[in-house]
Amino acid sequence: MRYNIFGGSLPAVTITLDKGESIYTQSGGMTWMTDNISMETNMRGGFLKGLGRMLSGESLFMATYTAQANGAEITLASSLPGSIIAVDISKGSIIIQKNAFLCAQTTVELSIHTNKNIGSGLFGGEGFILQKLTGKGFAFFEIDGTCYEKVLAPGETLKVDTGNVAAFEAGVRYEVETVKGFKNILFGGEGLFLTRLTGPGRVWLQTMTMSSFAQRIIPFLPKDRD
Repeated sequence: MRYNIFGGSLPAVTITLDKGESIYTQSGGMTWMTDNISMETNMRGGFLKGLGRMLSGESLFMATYTAQANGAEITLASSLPGSIIAVDISKGSIIIQKNAFLCAQTTVELSIHTNKNIGSGLFGGEGFILQKLTGKGFAFFEIDGTCYEKVLAPGETLKVDTGNVAAFEAGVRYEVETVKGFKNILFGGEGLFLTRLTGPGRVWLQTMTMSSFAQRIIPFLPKDRD
């Protein structure tokens, strides 16, 4: 399998498959493909796993695309402006934000991930439910805005504004802490909580969140005139 990510802030990825190789994505995720690829749609793992994917922001049904000849190509585009990230899951499991999954090789398992830390679940910007990628092979996920990747050393901590954590390796500790200081809470503009990431492991941060972007453009949208 080979891939090429292109498109700048409106990215897409073209994946080239040899005969017999497969990838899967949520139903309706394909943008275009060559005619030597077959498609099969199913729940992938059964109803319970499909239901778990729905809770984490994906569709109940998944589509598997399999190359019928060498050099078959399939292209998938991001749903919003941002970045597409490719990760080799063989090097370790990855936790990603809801709705972030784009596609993966069939040797990669997509599942629901429940945040066991109550504070992180309630106030971490993503709720209790995230997505987890395990197994072997490549997976692709999309984030909002530009991606910043950082490797945290053991015990190294990074504090991140709520919602800007796109993904992190399973070995990274994910917590939420309260902003200290009455004036900071009222006038700091960062809200009540910050996410605390502690290494070792890689983290992927996003420069934008679609919720904050939507709030900024709402005042400029035309209003109905009845």
